[in-house]
Amino acid sequence: MTPPSGVVLLTDRLVARGGLDRVVAGAVAGGVRWVVLREKDLPRAERAALAVDLRAIVADVGGTLVVAGPDPLGGDAVHLPAAGPYPPPTHSLVGRSCHNEAELNRLTTEHYATVSPVWPTKTKPGYGPPLGPDGLRKLIRTSNVPVLALGGVETPEQVTACVKAGATGVAVLGALMRAKDPTQTAATLTSAYAKAVTPKLTKPGAESPRSPRRGLRPTVPTQGSSLTARSGHGRPQPPTATKEEK
Repeated sequence: MTPPSGVVLLTDRLVARGGLDRVVAGAVAGGVRWVVLREKDLPRAERAALAVDLRAIVADVGGTLVVAGPDPLGGDAVHLPAAGPYPPPTHSLVGRSCHNEAELNRLTTEHYATVSPVWPTKTKPGYGPPLGPDGLRKLIRTSNVPVLALGGVETPEQVTACVKAGATGVAVLGALMRAKDPTQTAATLTSAYAKAVTPKLTKPGAESPRSPRRGLRPTVPTQGSSLTARSGHGRPQPPTATKEEK
């Protein structure tokens, strides 16, 4: 299973404007293809039922529901806290929350990690200190897995800064959960991501760009891109650079 990329939605039904189903459906309509189900305070039966509902919403566009915690609730994708369990379970997709180099160095068979907080966040006030884009970049350089930037990501400019720092995507909670129009907000953020990862073509006669540094590079997510005939909500893929004519 491909690790998450692009704009990844984290759920919080307590702040979801108009209901969690509505926000998730709206975000998916705006281009989101990855949703992380949190809601850890719910009894397992209620949480499992919620997972079924949200999984159906994202599955319609070829998206993926990731469940926070070691129990995938009928799926095969989980996101684990930094505290454990170790070693991670052997699911098709396993992510881990990280906040510093030591936690990133503990990763073994995980497929991706979130790094937070990049900016101050209303969801967890006082959590930090914020890394900022420079701190994010430094941690990404030490990571052996793709990294999603998390914490206080609310604007297109912040999405762009995270991608430039090397993140393969951004995890967003408050900006989408509290949005008056989650579809428009998601479309704005996913558009910023697509522009940030789209390579700029070199004009004839211009100096060739320097080779990128070693390490993981962000890519436009491919999951769900081929099925948009049904949904009509796919993100544009970046153009393939052609050889310059002599």
